[in-house]
Amino acid sequence: MQILFIMKNRITGNIISVLKTDFRHKIVFCIFVFVFQFELTEAQNSNEWPYPRADQQLSGNTSFNFPASPNILWSFKTGGEIKTSPVVTDGKIVISSTNAHIYCLDTIGKLLWKFQSDNVFEASPIIHHKKVFVGDLSGNFYSLDLRNGKKLWEYQAENQIMATANWWEKNGKHYLLVGSYDFYLHCIDAETGKAVWKYQLDNYLNGAVAISNGKAVFGGCDGFLHLVDIETGTEDLKYDIATYIASSPLVDSNMAYIGDYDGFFYAIDLKEKKQIWKFDNPDFNLPFIASPALYHDYLIAVNHDKHVYCINKKTGKLIWKRNTGFKIDASPLINNNSVLIENMRGDILMLNLSNGKIIWEYELGCPVFSNPAITSGRIYLGAMDGNVYCIE
Repeated sequence: MQILFIMKNRITGNIISVLKTDFRHKIVFCIFVFVFQFELTEAQNSNEWPYPRADQQLSGNTSFNFPASPNILWSFKTGGEIKTSPVVTDGKIVISSTNAHIYCLDTIGKLLWKFQSDNVFEASPIIHHKKVFVGDLSGNFYSLDLRNGKKLWEYQAENQIMATANWWEKNGKHYLLVGSYDFYLHCIDAETGKAVWKYQLDNYLNGAVAISNGKAVFGGCDGFLHLVDIETGTEDLKYDIATYIASSPLVDSNMAYIGDYDGFFYAIDLKEKKQIWKFDNPDFNLPFIASPALYHDYLIAVNHDKHVYCINKKTGKLIWKRNTGFKIDASPLINNNSVLIENMRGDILMLNLSNGKIIWEYELGCPVFSNPAITSGRIYLGAMDGNVYCIE
């Protein structure tokens, strides 16, 4: 167990070479490799999607396979439109609705519990350590027990919460970061619901916060890309984009990728604190509302001009684009060489990442506002007709 602990914490190859020095150590090493590979396989096959954008960096990248030939397996009707993404853990699907309810379903579409707030939910929930965290348009931010929907605590912001939360951990303690229209990014103790710090913007914070290298990265309606120290809430960078940013950034190493309301898309070097490139389609210049997705050098961004854009992340050059026929608010997801897209007409498309060609398309028949949850061979999504759909 001690060896496993050391290896799982990425001790360098010198440890491995020591393990290989004699026959007894080779046996231990082989056992370690078997156990470690088994744990990795179990993690990859866990069929969990606890965060709407896959991870803390908001990469939109998954190892789960998309359905090969999609069909609706089941649907569940909520009492309002769904503008949010579902999350999945322990065989439970959690989604918020504009009828002021959080719903928890099992994987066959049976209602397990529901929770009612006093206002609409337009923020997607997250699941972290068997708890559901989500905010509503009254500025209430809730912690709910995943098992039964019981409220554990409630935190009050001073204006509506549209943003999905993110989390970070230090010394075994967990914290939540969530933005509000009260002009603040709030850091909250995940166990107690108490405020840790607040960072003030000059306008609304609509999107989610990406977390990487001890920093929170986010765009505001004040027209700035902000870089804030997670522990202290102090500002490291305030980069002027000069127009509204309603979307959430994607962070990859020291780079942040984000689109704005005027139809420009940026690559910002957070370490050098400068713009590396800027992309736009001069024919339209409509808003980037959705978050991007990334796989290797392929950066996928979608726009209200109906197009999916594949951009080289290093150069900002267009690789390909695809017109989906209707504006897109839902953020894309990538699995290896496939891209999953949903538009506001209700078309679901799987595209080839290399060239943008359509692999399959499925007509749901109602607008989809937010990206789905992905587990192995399944898509769970909420639509504007109030239904939660399971597609496989």
